[in-house]
Amino acid sequence: MRLERIAVTFKSPMFQVVLFFILFSFSYTALAEVDLKALRSTYSQAPKAWPKPELSAGVAHREIGLLSDPVHPPSNPFSKTKAELGRRLFFDPKLSRSGQIACASCHDRDLGWADGRTVSFGHNRRAGKRNAPSVENAAFWHTLFWDGRAQSLEQQALMPIQDPLEMNMTLPELVARLNADPSYQTAFKQVFGMKTISAKQVAKALATYQRTIVSRRSDFDYFLLARTQSNPRIQQAYNQKLSDQALWGLHLFRTKARCMNCHNGPLFSDNGFHNIGLTYYKREYEDLGRYLVTGKASDVGKFKTPSLRGVMNSKPWMHNGLLADMEGVMAVYNAGGFRFQGDSADPLAPVTSPLLQPLSLSQAEQQALVAFMEALTPYPSGGVIR
Repeated sequence: MRLERIAVTFKSPMFQVVLFFILFSFSYTALAEVDLKALRSTYSQAPKAWPKPELSAGVAHREIGLLSDPVHPPSNPFSKTKAELGRRLFFDPKLSRSGQIACASCHDRDLGWADGRTVSFGHNRRAGKRNAPSVENAAFWHTLFWDGRAQSLEQQALMPIQDPLEMNMTLPELVARLNADPSYQTAFKQVFGMKTISAKQVAKALATYQRTIVSRRSDFDYFLLARTQSNPRIQQAYNQKLSDQALWGLHLFRTKARCMNCHNGPLFSDNGFHNIGLTYYKREYEDLGRYLVTGKASDVGKFKTPSLRGVMNSKPWMHNGLLADMEGVMAVYNAGGFRFQGDSADPLAPVTSPLLQPLSLSQAEQQALVAFMEALTPYPSGGVIR
């Protein structure tokens, strides 16, 4: 199945477009031609002094920067014991019908809290339909899943458990199984004050733990913190965390490459939904994305903008896991995505986001952007509860 899919991909017009932009570049800007001293001086200042980003009309300027601490909702306040219970549930295959699949099966700490697969497999090793997104920094999402069908982590937590392709469990069976375990009864009573376990409590515990999975500081974060350091040696060390190539990538990210049209704010995501042309409309692997949630024709093919924090830890990328190397990702965006203009005779014909435009980035510029992606990627969060 996977080999057939790869063969189809290599024969497709979309792949040929990508290959064209990999092999032919009409811009020869090289790192040696960039005034790196001036660039470092500029970006060593507060972000308000940085050059204005290149944004399309109507796109708000939300500057990239440091993450804040996660906020726990009043309806599910944080406690260490609740987070510890959530961690136990997250790693426990008892939550699945087979007793073999845990939340951590698709969200592996060592794989950037994803699973490294094109699409995940679940109950009886049946393949899912989408790539497993990382749950690192899930506390900062406005909606969950690629199509945004969950409005909170509490709502999200129970969905994979009940999905026939994933953990294939019913909530009555789940709570019965947990209530039959004296150790779980004791743990839930300590957290919620009730001996009888409910699905709502399971969701709250899992959500609380997931909100503690926050990415470590990246080289980019240290670079931002450099100007706040009073010790000159520390300031210099932090400033040099961002290599010259990655610094150039930062500048390109905000300007010529137009990345901040979607990847903005401290999360490096607008929390929005966009169509980059990977709908496979009326073909094998068709996925209508956000449309399946809203029913709006304008949402066909739209998927949530992923965060770029820790991005190099969670390949392959895209909602369908289509791309396994970042150079290929850069080639797609350099080409302006996969262009579809809709069809007046078909209201569901997908339309590629106008935010994507051909960029004419040289290979050196694309490599600089990849270096910046590396600078956004620390070792995966340890999921340590504090």
